[in-house]
Amino acid sequence: MRIDKYLKVSRLIKRRSVANDASDAGRVSVNGKPVKASYQVKLGDVIEIAFGQRTLKVEVTEINENATKAGASAMYRELA
Repeated sequence: MRIDKYLKVSRLIKRRSVANDASDAGRVSVNGKPVKASYQVKLGDVIEIAFGQRTLKVEVTEINENATKAGASAMYRELA
């Protein structure tokens, strides 16, 4: 699954277009490297998203094409 879609389905970012813009601007990195919106997410990837002053770091635990609101948070594990 593409990273822009993963971020939207997992509800880390509300809209896919916003996720696409964030990756193209270099605010999304996987395993320490900036990625484009077309990057294919794999289990175990560590995703970092820069939201202004705050950075969110999560590990991919599940890849699901259609996640419910309750199941979306099970797709990742927040890291400190």
